[in-house]
Amino acid sequence: MSLDDKDDVLATVLLDLSQSAAIGSSMEAAQRVLGSLGRIAEVRKPRVQQAGFLVLKSPDIPSMLIETAYISNGGDERRLGAEDHQGRLAQAIFGGIRGYFEANPPDGTSFARARRGGSVLAAAP
Repeated sequence: MSLDDKDDVLATVLLDLSQSAAIGSSMEAAQRVLGSLGRIAEVRKPRVQQAGFLVLKSPDIPSMLIETAYISNGGDERRLGAEDHQGRLAQAIFGGIRGYFEANPPDGTSFARARRGGSVLAAAP
């Protein structure tokens, strides 16, 4: 929606509402990813954390930053270099994101069609 033709106060309120909804969606999606990651590896923080990074404040789409390890930790760094670990991480992240979109299918997507009884074309990497 364009806010160009809206009164400044109305535009600010609409943007704030949109951003709040996106943050809520981001938190839900991130919780699914965190849960999925927790099934394959130890997670250091059991709850989704929030940060004020600009890239996480998009009013249009859910956004998240995923920290999979600390390269300052030798063990973490070695695991990150292992293809099998990279694959498990990717599968867990994919599974969490997919679960979010299956539960919250955007209109006009294959997830929405699947929810109505069709099929989803997206396959795991």
